[in-house]
Amino acid sequence: MRTDGPQQIMKLPQLWLNQDINVYPDADSDARITISNVKEAELRLARFAPLLMELFPELVASQGIIESELIELPSIAGIDNINGRYGKFWDKADHALPIAGSIKARGGIHEVLEFAESLARRHGLLDSSNDYCQLSSSTSRSLFSQYEVSVGSTGNLGLSIGIMSAALGFRATVHMSAEAKQWKKDRLRRHGVTVVEYSGDYAQAVEAGRQRASADPHSYFVDDEQSHSLFMGYAVAAFRLQAQLKSANVKVDAEHPLFVYLPCGVGGAPAGVTFGLKHIFGKAVHCFFVEPTTSPCFLAQMQNPDRPGITVYDVGLDNVTEADGLAVPAASALAIKEMRPLLSGIATTADDTLFADLAWLHDQENIRIEPSAAAAFSGPRMVLGSEAGRSYLSQQGLLPHMQQANHIVWTTGGLFVPDDEYAGFLDRGRSVIRKQAKPQAHPGVNNS
Repeated sequence: MRTDGPQQIMKLPQLWLNQDINVYPDADSDARITISNVKEAELRLARFAPLLMELFPELVASQGIIESELIELPSIAGIDNINGRYGKFWDKADHALPIAGSIKARGGIHEVLEFAESLARRHGLLDSSNDYCQLSSSTSRSLFSQYEVSVGSTGNLGLSIGIMSAALGFRATVHMSAEAKQWKKDRLRRHGVTVVEYSGDYAQAVEAGRQRASADPHSYFVDDEQSHSLFMGYAVAAFRLQAQLKSANVKVDAEHPLFVYLPCGVGGAPAGVTFGLKHIFGKAVHCFFVEPTTSPCFLAQMQNPDRPGITVYDVGLDNVTEADGLAVPAASALAIKEMRPLLSGIATTADDTLFADLAWLHDQENIRIEPSAAAAFSGPRMVLGSEAGRSYLSQQGLLPHMQQANHIVWTTGGLFVPDDEYAGFLDRGRSVIRKQAKPQAHPGVNNS
């Protein structure tokens, strides 16, 4: 039943638990994304691997596969009296993904490749040999140059779509909102991408890009709010992670639960990853999104299911955060629909905490990320250290198994942050740590 107004959200770190988890809707079941769609995306990425090696020499070592490492974080497990009681901690290092330097390399590159493949097949540019290196020929590039690929972005998706599109010969345009960092705009322009700047927020940039593309039959718009292709590209990560966990001898079952913490903006990337993981591991994996306290668009929509399209402004927040990749006023309807029965919960975190966690990760593990990516570290903080988190562990029957648990913080971006800007991040983070009333090795997990 609809209330008089939307549920307001406190501008304080919190953990919200999804009461609809494992409640699957009956309607529209044939319209939902399936795991077979994700496997098709995985095969598509494999078909393009030889071409990607040709276009991006940094992919030669990985045979054209865009993938990140799974890195154990031993230092986090010994702090705040945890002493291994909660299992092992890992970093899924998407901050180091080549080409785009973020998780957006997964979905964004997949969608551009899918569009290129469809054009090539339609125009007979792929022969029976299925040699995708043919798509770098002058004939292919001449065809692609007749088309524009565009996207609206706060930054990282724009880097992914823009750089991949330009490399194939498309005319690439990125519509960037006010939150976008200057260095990301500069990097795109160096790759020959047209950047259109807006004084408004992410939603306004996306809508402007969508409207402009709709008027041009040779313009393909990557719609971050509605795209199945992006979603499938992100979901492929689950298959890759499954193989990495097996290689690391990590069990995932009822007695060895897996917790995954993902920064969330509009929601497509973390939703895609969660979709894949839940289909592989089922109830043995517990996925939590993390958003800024000032911009929790996914939380706002999940808490107010009777108000489609609700924004953070509607719940009394301002969408102002240093986490540019997470500064999104309204969540993806597609991601919300897919996550309603799958997502365990959503945590929120303050900007100062992002910088403190960023500095801790650099100083303890020599891992370099951007503030948006640091949001992931507030996941274990809230799940392991809050009353709501302990309630979740108890309700799910997880407490007896926590010593055998594994926790993955998904660091989603940061590879190409300029040195001077990163130095500023470190200074701010170290300052926050120094000002803490109770000194501790890491501000990330509070066991009180």
